[in-house]
Amino acid sequence: MMNLLEELEWRGLIQDTSDRALFSNLKPGSAFYIGFDPTASSLQVGNLVPLVVSIHLSRAGYKPILLFGGATGMIGDPGGRSAERNLLPLEQVARNVELQEAQAKDLWRNAGLSITPMVVNNLEWTKDVTMLSFLRDVGKHFTVNYMLAKDSVKSRLSGDGISYTEFSYMLLQAFDYLHLYQNHNCRLQIGGSDQWGNITAGLELIRRKIQGEAYALSFPLVTNSEGKKFGKSAGNAVWLDPSMTSPYRFHQFWLNVPDSDVIKLLRIFTFEGRERIEELERSIQTHPEQREAQKVLADALCTFVHGAQATEDAKRCAQLLFGGSLDGISPKQMLEAFEDAPSSEILHAQLSDLDIVTLLSSTLAKSKGEARRLIQGGGIYVDNQRVSDEALKIASTRIAERGLLVLRSGKKNYHLVKLV
Repeated sequence: MMNLLEELEWRGLIQDTSDRALFSNLKPGSAFYIGFDPTASSLQVGNLVPLVVSIHLSRAGYKPILLFGGATGMIGDPGGRSAERNLLPLEQVARNVELQEAQAKDLWRNAGLSITPMVVNNLEWTKDVTMLSFLRDVGKHFTVNYMLAKDSVKSRLSGDGISYTEFSYMLLQAFDYLHLYQNHNCRLQIGGSDQWGNITAGLELIRRKIQGEAYALSFPLVTNSEGKKFGKSAGNAVWLDPSMTSPYRFHQFWLNVPDSDVIKLLRIFTFEGRERIEELERSIQTHPEQREAQKVLADALCTFVHGAQATEDAKRCAQLLFGGSLDGISPKQMLEAFEDAPSSEILHAQLSDLDIVTLLSSTLAKSKGEARRLIQGGGIYVDNQRVSDEALKIASTRIAERGLLVLRSGKKNYHLVKLV
């Protein structure tokens, strides 16, 4: 049986550790923390990695603290960036914190854990600290040479430079760790590998200021088989907020990952066991056309983020493209499913006289004659139901109720009609 460190390493969730024996030194019940800078109103796929690691630690008996940077979010972390971050208004940062907190807590419930993570906001202990006291109590423990040696700073200095604001970010993050160490028995900080310099600054401050012993762990940034940062789809982030990325689109995102990436992503993002993942890896070799691994990945992640019902709805929505029933499917889901299909509009006033042959002649057929031949051959479907009546009136369909009508010729030739 693997210990926790071995388990995380097998899953590809360990990049650096301050001490290989950290889980031997940290007894269950000790607290750990992960920080998020609320620069958007929703978490996104990239944020799932630290949250998944946090849930692994929670299951092992460690107490999670989720820190949302109401203070640091107003400044911006230089790590992983080539240019200065745009500063957000205080009110927007506060709202982002509120929304992201709710999303993170949902994940613990969806993972079946009874424990609720402690949620803190570093604005609480930072807002009243004066500049003079911060320089005296924190700044004096760091040399400029130490700060310049950090990769996140060196990479910026070799480009367009770095402002004092972002240069000071690591001190604020170190201050966070010290505060949680002293007030919440927090002995471990975790974060992405691009955060390693900031994380180890916290270890340095705790050691120098109070002679304390703390630990750190980082995980690699997830990239696809082409080396590109994972979590971007056509240049857009894949969000956890269903109003920003629908459960259907979220499910499709995972369903469409290539064979070369899917096993790696199953290890990182899901809680499937080793035997099951190895079984899925074999299925790629023997029956790649079944895409069983992708289906498990998509179902697991969609359920983790949005719940079981949303996953079932997303799968039903996807089945529309393969002749599935439209019963219970909302107009919004129909639009998502047929987003890539050609579409046209008809006026409400046209409904009373419009028949299927006329509509087909302006959509899927070149003429009324071809439309009739397609119907006679059994190749025309309205709302995924085969049509045999050439005199079918469009007003007798459910287009007035839904505002949408799905036409299909053959197996995959779709056209979406919108009522306006």
